[in-house]
Amino acid sequence: MKPTLPDVPDLHDAALAARLQALLDDKTKPQGALGRLEALAQRIGLILGSEAPLLREPQLVVCAADHGLAAHGVSAYPSDVTWQMVENFLAGGAAVSVLARQHALALTVVDCGVRHAFAPRPGLVDAKVGWGSADSSQQPAMSPEQCARAVTNGMDLVRGLPGNALLLGEMGIGNTSAASLLMSRLTGLDIADCTGAGTGLDADGVARKIAVLRQVLLRHAQASEPLQALAAFGGFEIATLVGAVLQAAAERRVIVVDGFITSAAVLVAARLRPHVLQRCVFAHRSGERGHTLLLAHLKAEPLLDLGLRLGEGSGAALAWPLLVSACAILRDMASFSSAGVSRRAAHATV
Repeated sequence: MKPTLPDVPDLHDAALAARLQALLDDKTKPQGALGRLEALAQRIGLILGSEAPLLREPQLVVCAADHGLAAHGVSAYPSDVTWQMVENFLAGGAAVSVLARQHALALTVVDCGVRHAFAPRPGLVDAKVGWGSADSSQQPAMSPEQCARAVTNGMDLVRGLPGNALLLGEMGIGNTSAASLLMSRLTGLDIADCTGAGTGLDADGVARKIAVLRQVLLRHAQASEPLQALAAFGGFEIATLVGAVLQAAAERRVIVVDGFITSAAVLVAARLRPHVLQRCVFAHRSGERGHTLLLAHLKAEPLLDLGLRLGEGSGAALAWPLLVSACAILRDMASFSSAGVSRRAAHATV
């Protein structure tokens, strides 16, 4: 069983790109003086198809699930932390909760497969596919049907959300392992280069984690296609994020990618629909070992580099004001002619 995926067409629009560049060059500043903020403004303008882009009702979605592989000690924390952190998100006490409030981001927490029964409440979406994924060292983390259902859940979720910007977040003890496995399989990089400390393993713990993941790769050696790899390695939250990314891309929403795990979800989505990457803004380079290599593979230049390795969407929330500023510069900054400011002399010398 495969999910029905939306079309994600090429956004290339040379005429709009030229108009956006001309607008940026005509602002009251030396050309290029706002550096990468100008490139960000142009990217958002191209995604939204506008010379005066306005970001509306931004949605921060945190997808959560448990992983059977966590039983092998691939995380420094027990699996119960997944559901406990979901409760923390909903109570407003987590880092992403604080940052979402600060920046007026609508926060939605999605139970994609947490091994816990949550009481219904505002801000929590029940999209549970299973009570944690299976142990991928013994069998596929998900059946093809479960994988398809999780991807479809992600698409359905985004269809029901307002706004034109989607910020990605996740929670799941063991999910750096799933991300490392997906990265290794879909990029061809050695698993040791894709695997880091996750929630804080020491050097010996990382070595054990790599050994476990190497065996998982061998067990699922035939899982080479994107959806096959996703089902083999998991997890429910990553598969839901894949669907969310695909739907957001189809709707021309600005997709703000957080850290390593959400980047792995984007990697899967981009293998299914390559033009997804045109809609993505990568928030930051995380402290997780594989993230730098994954960003390079995706040809992505992150906005921030703060050594973050928390996940939750915290890096996406921190980068959000830069997107707002980039749009404001494009919309509201005066041109040389409107401000009555003289341009640079044609033959200026030092």
